[in-house]
Parts: sequence; structure tokens; C-alpha cells
Amino acid sequence: ESSNLYIGGRGEQESASGFLGCMRDVWLDSRVVVPGLGPRTAANQFNVKQGCSDWDRCRENPCQNRGRCVKTGWRSFSCECHRPYEGEHCLDEYVTARFGSEDLESHAVFTVEDNPGDSNTVSMFVRTRRSQGLLLVLSNTTSQYLRVWLEDGKVKVQINNFESLLGSETVSDGHFHLITVLVEPESLSLFMSAKSQGRIPIRSVLVQAGDAVYVGGLPDRRASLAFGGYFKGCIQDLRMNSRHLQFYPVSVPVSSYWLQSSTKVTRGCTGDDSCSVSYIYRSSITALVQSLVQFAACSGQQMTGKAGLVSVSLRSDSHIITYRGNGKIRRYLSSISIHFRTRHQNATLLHAERDSQFITISIHDGHIVLELQGEKQTSYVYIHSLDLVNDGQWHRADISMDSPVLQSSRWRIVLDERWEKPSVSFTASGDLDFLREDVDIILGGLGHDSEGNFTGCLGLVEIGGLALPYYSDMEMNQPRPQEERFLRTSGTPYFGCWGSNVCEPDPCKNGGVCEDLFDLFKCHCPSDWDGQRCEFTVDDCASNPCVHGACRSISAGFECSCDAGYTGRRCETEVDVCAHHKCSNGGTCLRGLKRYSCLCPRNTTGPFCRFPKLPVSFCGNERWNYSCFNGGNCSSVEDNCDCLPGFTGQR
Repeated sequence: ESSNLYIGGRGEQESASGFLGCMRDVWLDSRVVVPGLGPRTAANQFNVKQGCSDWDRCRENPCQNRGRCVKTGWRSFSCECHRPYEGEHCLDEYVTARFGSEDLESHAVFTVEDNPGDSNTVSMFVRTRRSQGLLLVLSNTTSQYLRVWLEDGKVKVQINNFESLLGSETVSDGHFHLITVLVEPESLSLFMSAKSQGRIPIRSVLVQAGDAVYVGGLPDRRASLAFGGYFKGCIQDLRMNSRHLQFYPVSVPVSSYWLQSSTKVTRGCTGDDSCSVSYIYRSSITALVQSLVQFAACSGQQMTGKAGLVSVSLRSDSHIITYRGNGKIRRYLSSISIHFRTRHQNATLLHAERDSQFITISIHDGHIVLELQGEKQTSYVYIHSLDLVNDGQWHRADISMDSPVLQSSRWRIVLDERWEKPSVSFTASGDLDFLREDVDIILGGLGHDSEGNFTGCLGLVEIGGLALPYYSDMEMNQPRPQEERFLRTSGTPYFGCWGSNVCEPDPCKNGGVCEDLFDLFKCHCPSDWDGQRCEFTVDDCASNPCVHGACRSISAGFECSCDAGYTGRRCETEVDVCAHHKCSNGGTCLRGLKRYSCLCPRNTTGPFCRFPKLPVSFCGNERWNYSCFNGGNCSSVEDNCDCLPGFTGQR
């Protein structure tokens, strides 16, 4: 009876359960059936080939996006994917989240669902052109114990509101950067694309289940502003240890923390519409520290006078910049807006004059000051800001007529867009229409000498909404420039915001680390050195650590010599004088001031009750010369006096 024999599978149809591999020397009834050679081995073969090739699948480059192929056995492999890719062939990319799209305030909140402990790694890809913004905050019910934000284009990390670490490389260049924060029990480390940015000692922090991870900002706007405001840019492949924080899940199953909420976070990493009128207006603020010119492809009506929105650096010995109206300005000029950054207490930012009219915007004793005189010499205005502006940070001063519909009005200064806290002048003056033409507008000084010239950085400067451009028309190559314009007539500014190189040569002594704070340096000193330049040895006794004793400096710190009655490293513990008393024979210890005394039983005597009390009469004893006064008689029984009526006392 005939029957079929199947080797490696059943029938002609491919099956997932079919054998995949090699066989040799398979015999049936003394006949070789595999491999099928010779006339006596009639067989139907499907997808069977002679030979057994150990083909290396990695030769086919199955791993995409620079993934590394690893051979894991016969004809098998696995891919080691580079971030931000995952999957069998490294084809699945973690979805990028866009924060601050169209300048909207956005943030996301994740919940920690395990107990990772006190050693944790937080990492993410970041792309931005903003120099400041809050990236991430870890918090529990009582405090924010880890903060990561951008400061002057660099990453800054803070632990427990105390220890801080600032990176050395700029990330606000529009490219993706991998940021890694490593928190260990006693140290904090920061890396940029595996390159160390520094390491500092810290107090231990503990991440626990239920803690919150805020990304891009905090729900409280004011709390976000304290760390640069809301982040504007893109974040991709955010991780804490081996867990992911996914804004949008990928197709590959991965372990991820729960996304509690997402506010105005958008998918992808597309930029704002740089040709829209609204974007051009908003971008005037962000252009303070970004040398961006995004208007070459925009048509003339969309330019709205914001050409050349970059930041420039002015030094006290550099040239000032001058402007004039092009003779076609018809709009009403009743306001000036200026962005600046400096550490100088006294300097001139802007000045212009014609006949008896003039305007000067300056910094005096650290405050922004407006001096303005209109056509009538009696209409003089003087006003200054309430807050200081020479702290090395970017500031924006909006100066305008309080009532622009009037011919003469009081003026006001609004600092850093705090419109609820303006400084308003007591006197009134007219508008700024005298600046329209035939007047030199000087930026960075008074023009006639370098004394009092501005030192620092300038961003967007506008008069009546028209920018004072740092680029010329030829440099901008605008096909249809705006009709109303101010033209740069002299001066060649240094583009970008650059402070003095205060850390070279290194001012810090004895191993101190110099931090550049823009025209100001700060030395981070080793524990045993102090002073502005780490030039002084730390006096450990200066803080009076010994509570009840004298302090002496030693190589290991300090040593306390305690006053009587006190003990402990800082002489903080009061000694119990009766703890080890020497009162004998049942004597009672009586505590006194830093000493004790013994209350002896009737039959003992001495300082420590060590001697028996002998029944000896002292009456008539020449040694003691015991005698009674006022007719009293000595009693040998009690060693005392028997007094006459009307008298008392031992004698």
C-alpha cells in the first residue's frame, strides 16, 4: 500500500511550523532520501537546496539608521539601535514633541510608577534656538528636588534648591543634542552627547513612586519664569533609567511612565511659520540672543519693519551706531522699545537731539532712565525704573506716552513686560515725531566721546514700531523693503552677544573653578579655600562652632576645648555633674553650678562622706576653742550651746 513520507513539513504549502535548517545522511530502507541524488530517490522537493550555507544575515545590513547588527546564532541576528530608534530593524523612531509652537505656553506631566531609588539617569534629545527655558522638574508632595533648565544657551541642573551645575557647551544652535543627567547618592554629573560637562558633590535625593515629572514648564506660570520661562523647541526620546516618558507611543512596546497630562504640546518638530505677520512680531523678542534672519523668503508686505533682528555686542571702546529716518516715515512716533544686557551702572543707550528737543535713554546707578524734552523747553520729563537692570541679564524697557491721543502726556516705563508695575512721570511732554528725518539717532553713547558709552549687548530696538536694523538693506537683500524705515548711517556692530573673556587668564587660585556670568566671574572654591578668587584659607573657627568652649583650627578642621560642665565635639552637651559622683556611705549628691557637693548621713563627715563622725566633745577643746556667748553653756552632747532665754543660734 502506497503512502507519502514528508520530511521538513507537510505538503507543498509553506507553513510556519515547517523545519528551517539543514539535514544530511537521511536514509529510508537503505536508500538515501536526503539529499535527493541518483535515480533511485524519486521525490518531490520544495525549497530544498543542496549544501548547508551558514549565511551571516548581518552581511545584508538589516539594521537601519546606523544600528549595529549582532550575530546571535545560525542565520539569526539582533540590532543594537542608536537613540532615538527602536525595533527589530531600528526603523521605529520615538515621536518628537514640540513645545511652545507659535509661542504658546506648553508643558506635560508624567507620574513615576516605581521606586528607582537614589541613583537615576535622566536623558533626552533637545533642539531649540532659545537661550533659556525650563526643560524638566522632578518633584514630590513637599519640594522640587531636581530642576533642569537652559541658562544663556547652556544646560543648568539644580538639586534640592542648593547644589547647581552649569554645562560648558551651548545647545541653543537649532540642532539636536543628547543631554544626560546622572544623579548618584553623593554626586551629580552632566553630559552632552557622552561628553562630560562637569561633576559636583551633592546631598542624596530619592525618587519614589507617585513623584511627578514636569516637562517644558510648570502649571504655575510665575514658577516657570523663575527658571527661564516655558521651553520653546523639541524634545525626543525622554528617559528615566530604563523607563521611557512617551508623549506619543511608538509601535514597539516599551516600558513607559504614565502621561498624566499634556498642555499645548504638538506632534513633530516643525518650526513656526516664519513668514506670518504674527510670528515676525513675536520673534522680535526671541531675537535677543539668536542671530537669526528668517525673512529672506518673505514678501515685502509681511516684513513690517523687523529686518535685521539679531543681538549685537558693544564695548566701551567700540564704535557707536547711528540711524536716520528715510524721509518716508508718516506714522505717529510715541513709543520706544529696547532690549539690552549689561553690568555697568552708568551708560547711555540711545540719544537724539534737534534744536531744543532731545531724548536720552540711559542707565544711571543701575536704573533705566528716560530724559525727554519736547518743543516747549518747559515740557521736560525725567523718569527712572524701580528695579535695577545692571545684573547681566536680558531686560526689555517699553517707554511710551501714557495717553498718546493727547498732544502732551505723561510718559511711562514698563520693565520686562510687567505692565501692572509701570513707572510714570510727574510732568508731561509731546511725542517723538522730531525723529522722523534729519536727526541722528545714536545707539550706544552720546556720540562726541567714549565716556559713558554703553558696554554690553543690544537686541531689538524699535521707535514707533519701526526697528533700528543692524543689517543694511544690501546685507538683507530684501526684494521689496518696507517704505517707512530707519536706515543705519554709520557703525559696524559685532553680531551676537559676547561678554568679556573674564575667565582667561584664570582669576581663580588654589584649584578654584571659574564660572563666566557675562562680564563677571565667580570662583567655585575647594572646601578649604574662600574669597572672591579662592585666595584665603577657610577659618573653620570663624563661625564659632564651639557652643561652650574655645575653638582651635587644625588640619582636619577645628577642635573644641570645652568649658567645665560641657562635652561633645562642639561642646554642645551639658555634663551631669552627679553622673559619676564620689559621695560615699550613702551620701546624697547635690547638684551645683558646674560642681556638686555631698550631703552626708549623721554618722559620716568629710567632702565625700568617707570619714566616721566621732562622738567627741569639743567643749573646752583648745583646738576648736569652742565657747558660747551671752551666758550660754557648752553642751558636749550636741557639740552646741544651751542658750539662755532670749538668745538663739549655734553659739
